[in-house]
Amino acid sequence: MIQSMTGFGKATLQLATKKITVEVKSLNSKGLDLNVRMPSVYREMELGLRNQISQSLERGKVDFSLYIEVTGEETSTKVNAPIVKAYISQMRAILPTADETELMKMAVRMPDALKTERDEIDENEWKQILTVINEALTNINTFRNDEGASLEKEFQLRIANIRSFMNQALLLDPERIENIKNKLQTAIDELKVNVDENRFEQELIYYLEKLDITEEKVRLTNHLDYFLETLSGSEANGRKLGFITQEMGREINTMGSKSNHAGMQKLVVQMKDELEKIKEQVLNVL
Repeated sequence: MIQSMTGFGKATLQLATKKITVEVKSLNSKGLDLNVRMPSVYREMELGLRNQISQSLERGKVDFSLYIEVTGEETSTKVNAPIVKAYISQMRAILPTADETELMKMAVRMPDALKTERDEIDENEWKQILTVINEALTNINTFRNDEGASLEKEFQLRIANIRSFMNQALLLDPERIENIKNKLQTAIDELKVNVDENRFEQELIYYLEKLDITEEKVRLTNHLDYFLETLSGSEANGRKLGFITQEMGREINTMGSKSNHAGMQKLVVQMKDELEKIKEQVLNVL
């Protein structure tokens, strides 16, 4: 079963004093293009987190966001009490009759009156955050699987269409061959020259062999079957499917160049249109 590179996953967790939210978004990319946004206090965990995300998602342009919303009475900014008291004492010496409240207001505005303490990572809290991260990664992979199932149905439809157009083109082949023979015979007749019938037959056979599309039909059929086989395999991947579509395109183009028949050329154009739709969607396959 194939998996899409497009997806979205989200998970949340409410702790005693904060709410944890994890969001993961991904789009198609040739490799893994990972962007991680998280609070600076958890930066030392980023390397291990990147490894975890890369193993889970493998490919895609991935945006990972970890949000921390403080919901309780918790703050890393503290009043620097000794400094504030020192400021008040100095200002009281200058203004003995000043109101205590006004002195306090002025003191807390002075340099170093507030201090920010660097949070340390709580190991137990990080374990809880990891469960949220795993849940978000599970959700995005579920999303990718669902998208992959939709893509698989789309591919099966397009492959069936190409096969149908190819078979319709083959039904026109006898008419095409007869038209070519008639054109050549008419051209010979218009020249009004004597032609060795045996030599003419040999040249005609040689010419028709060069325009024969049997080999292209066999190879294209094999490529269509291989695409579906790869699609349903346990290790189906976008790169491999992309290579197969390139081979399919070569055979369809060759059939078009050999056709020399309006009806067949129209069917070849329809095959190309279906193939282009496949190529566009293959870019989204993991």
